[in-house]
Amino acid sequence: MGLLWCTVCGIVAYILTRARPVLLLDYACHKPSSEHRLSFEACEYFIRKINRYSMTSENFMRAAACSRTPPSSAMLVNRFGFNPNVKTYNLSGMGCSSGAAAVDLGARILSAISLNWYFGDERSMLVTNCIFRVGSAAAVLTNDPARRCQAKMELMHSLRSHNGADDASYRAAYLEEDHNDNLGVSLKKDLIRVAGVGLRKHICQLAPHVLPLSEIVYGAYAAAAAWARTKMGLSNADAKPHVPDFTKAFEHICLHTGGKAVVESVQKLMRLPDETTEPARMTLHRFGNTSSSLIFYEMAYFDAKGKFQEGDRVWMIAFGTGFKVCSLVWKSLKPSVLTKDNPWKDCIHRYPLKAW
Repeated sequence: MGLLWCTVCGIVAYILTRARPVLLLDYACHKPSSEHRLSFEACEYFIRKINRYSMTSENFMRAAACSRTPPSSAMLVNRFGFNPNVKTYNLSGMGCSSGAAAVDLGARILSAISLNWYFGDERSMLVTNCIFRVGSAAAVLTNDPARRCQAKMELMHSLRSHNGADDASYRAAYLEEDHNDNLGVSLKKDLIRVAGVGLRKHICQLAPHVLPLSEIVYGAYAAAAAWARTKMGLSNADAKPHVPDFTKAFEHICLHTGGKAVVESVQKLMRLPDETTEPARMTLHRFGNTSSSLIFYEMAYFDAKGKFQEGDRVWMIAFGTGFKVCSLVWKSLKPSVLTKDNPWKDCIHRYPLKAW
């Protein structure tokens, strides 16, 4: 009788003290009106009007803005060599990963980005004047179980990894002055390599939480085989590294749309089929790199195409300066609905495109 009473008390205590699930009630993406669209001629006029660029730089640029990079929190990680699993939050300058990072922050404690325009002639700094476009998103989260019937998604897992302790990662995108004391964000040539290294470390941490048992066992076998070859003095150069098949863990993936090279590199690294990267490629074509809001424009693409079904698992992954990789794992609670404020509503019939 005493054992039964203790069991009942334990179950009740667990139910009362367990963490409530975090639900995504709704989200919205901003679609700038047509009068805010600039032609190439207008951009060219603006750049020449301020009279601060050489002819070479004028020919290199078109339009955009950027942020304080890396954020102050990343400076501390780099200075003191914190572990990759450190949690850092910044009120500004979280970079392109801030869309995912802000959801992670909201889930834990239920983003403002300062603008910068570079006026010099360094190519590595001029890039940030060109790659970003106007965009923003808002999401409403709750942990109230009574609102579950209204929610679109349930947050199953969130993960942030920070590689700021590595100098190459920390300085891959870095706010600094050029030789003429013009302040700007410099994008280093090894940015894609740094992103690849960060992604590999990140998915090693994420895999055990999301992959099916069969993929975990196969991955462990591949790692053991590589270790055995090394012990026997054999080379692993000819052996292909094992890459987990994340399409077995998720029905849908929202990749970071930082640029064509980023999407293609992630696709190659993770060996993803074209249909999996379609939302990322089409979002980059239609809306460009909107920084922190980009993963929500991809989610809107899925909704516009009617892709989400109840129970589907969705993986959002974004990169940020510092260098950070952020993941959100959602479970769809209801089928997709094309709402009147979906930014794809008036053009989704034209997508996907073969050329992007």
